[in-house]
Amino acid sequence: MAERVIEDPVLRQRYSFTRSTDDDGGEVLHVEMWVDPGGGVTPHIHPAMEERFEVLEGRAELLAGKRWRQAAPGDVVTVPPGVRHAYRNRGDAVAHLRCEARPPSTLQAFLEEVAALNRSGAFTRHGLPRSAGALLEAAALVQRHQAMVVLLFPPLPPPAVQRLVLPPLARLAERRGRRGGVAAV
Repeated sequence: MAERVIEDPVLRQRYSFTRSTDDDGGEVLHVEMWVDPGGGVTPHIHPAMEERFEVLEGRAELLAGKRWRQAAPGDVVTVPPGVRHAYRNRGDAVAHLRCEARPPSTLQAFLEEVAALNRSGAFTRHGLPRSAGALLEAAALVQRHQAMVVLLFPPLPPPAVQRLVLPPLARLAERRGRRGGVAAV
């Protein structure tokens, strides 16, 4: 069976997902990523998830804590829960990475929903919403996945302000049938 690849044109990357069980019986999400030049994700935190990134091909820059690190094939960077991190490709060739997420929580659903929003044209190349509706969809998405990820990049306000502002925006989005990358039912 061919693996399904999810494309995100704003973050300039593609994903595929598989799952396994580690030696302790815990679930592991394997995310295969192909990051185009100029692609990547902005700094964020997973409060309860560890991610282990391995560069398979090309070069990537990985942030873990306060320091960006150049990574080449074979390099591995492990990010414990609660640590600010990001990755990007500033090179001129695709960077192929693999990430193992433990426990996976809602990471796969979050990445698929973000990619769907980005494919819909709701956001600019810089990740800014093109409309009030897109802002509401983003608020609903962030609120739905708040236990899994804390986003730290502009244009979002600091996490304390997000906790105050996003719930009412997410409720408004739900009332208007917007669910942040998934169809409201």
